Amino acid sequence: MAQETQKQISALIMSTLMFAACFAAWTLISVIGVQIKHELQLSETEFGFLVATPILSGALARLPMGILSERFGGRQLMTGLVFLVSIPLYAFSYAETYWHYLALGFCIGLAGSSFAIGIHYVSAWASRDNQGLAMGIFGAGNLGAALTNLIAPLIIIAYGWRMAPVAYAFVLILLGSLFWLLTQDDPVHQRRAVQDQSPKLSQLLQPLLSLRVWRFGLYYFFVFGGYVSLALWLPDYYVTQYGLDLKTASFLTLLFTVPGALTRVIGGWCADHIGARRVNWSVFWVCLVCLFFLSYPPTTMTIHGIEQDMTFLLEMPVWMFTVLVMIVGVAMGFGKASVFRMVYDYYPDRMGTVGGAVGLLGAIGGFVLPILFGLVTDLFGVRSSCFMLLYGLLAVCMVTMYYGINVQEQKRRLQEAIQNNFLKENLDA
Repeated sequence: MAQETQKQISALIMSTLMFAACFAAWTLISVIGVQIKHELQLSETEFGFLVATPILSGALARLPMGILSERFGGRQLMTGLVFLVSIPLYAFSYAETYWHYLALGFCIGLAGSSFAIGIHYVSAWASRDNQGLAMGIFGAGNLGAALTNLIAPLIIIAYGWRMAPVAYAFVLILLGSLFWLLTQDDPVHQRRAVQDQSPKLSQLLQPLLSLRVWRFGLYYFFVFGGYVSLALWLPDYYVTQYGLDLKTASFLTLLFTVPGALTRVIGGWCADHIGARRVNWSVFWVCLVCLFFLSYPPTTMTIHGIEQDMTFLLEMPVWMFTVLVMIVGVAMGFGKASVFRMVYDYYPDRMGTVGGAVGLLGAIGGFVLPILFGLVTDLFGVRSSCFMLLYGLLAVCMVTMYYGINVQEQKRRLQEAIQNNFLKENLDA
C-alpha cells in the first residue's frame, strides 16, 4: 500500500513538472516574440499569428494524443513528446525569416498536447474522491507560463533572445529523462496490457457524439483559452498601452499567470467538495464584472458648464488594471479545475478522449483569441477591445450553461415523473 502511494505521488509530481516545462516552452514565443516583432517590424495581426501558431498545433494535437494515451499509456507518450519538441525548440534559435519562425513555432506547439497525455495519466492514478484535487495539482503546471515571463526576460537581457529556446530545449531533455526513470506505467494501462483489452477507436470516439462534451469545451474555451491568450498578449499590452519596458511588463504579467495557475489546485478541491457546476457558475459571474471595467477604453469627457467647459480624462491606472486582471486570472484558475471535474463526473472512463477534446477546444481558444485580439485592435484602434471580445464570449458561455442546466433539470423531472407514474400503476394493479 505504501509503495502504491509512493508511485501515485511520484506520478503526480513528475507529471506536473513535465507539464510545467512543456507549458513554459509552449508560451515562450510570447516573450521572445516581442523582440522578433521589433526586428521584423511586424504588425499587430502578424504578431498575433506569431504567438498563436504554437497554440494551434498544441490544440490540434490534444485529441489525438488523448486517444493515443488510452491506447498506449501516458508514460511512453509523454517521454517521447518532450524529446521530439526539443529539436525544433533548439532550431528556433537559428531561424531568420518570419516563415521560419511560424514553421518552427508550429512544431514547438506540440508541447501543448502534453496536457491531454498528463490528464489521463494523473486521473488513472488518483482515487475517485480526489480527482479534482489531483487534476488541479497537475493543471497547476500552467505555472510554466509564469516561469517563462520570469526567466525568459532574464536570459534575453544576459545572453540575447536566441539563447532562451536553447536553454529550454536542454531542460526538456533533462526532465524527460527523469520522468522516464522515476515513474511507472499507470494501473489502467497495466491492466489493459495484461488483459489485452485495449479499447477500439469507435468506443473511444463515441462520447464525442454527446452535445455535453462540446458545452464543456466551450466553457474551457473561455477559462483556458482566455488564460493562455492573455498570458501571451499582456506583455505587449503593458508595453504599448502603458509604455512599460519588457522586463517590467513580463513581471506584471506574473500577477495574472501565477495566481491563475496556483488557484487551480484550490479550484479542484472546491469542485470535489462544493460541486463543479457551482464553482464554474461563480467563476463566470466574477469574470463578467471584471471584464466590464477592463473593456472600458480611455475616454475624454467634456462637461459644458455655465462659464467654461470642464474636461476629464477617464483612464484606468496601471495598478487598477493589474488588480482586475489578477482577479480574472484567479477566477480562471478555479474555472479550469471545475470544468475537468465535470468531465470526470460524466466520463470517468474516457478521460483521455473527452479530456483531449475539451482541452483541444480550450487550446483552440488560446490560438484564435490572440489573432482576434490583433484583428480587433487593428480594426477599431482601441486596445481594450480585446477585453470587449472576452466579455462577449463569456456572455455566450453563461447563456449556454444556463440553458444546458435547464434542459438537464427538465430531463431529470421527466424521468422522475415517469418513474412515479410507473410505481403508481404497479401499486394500483
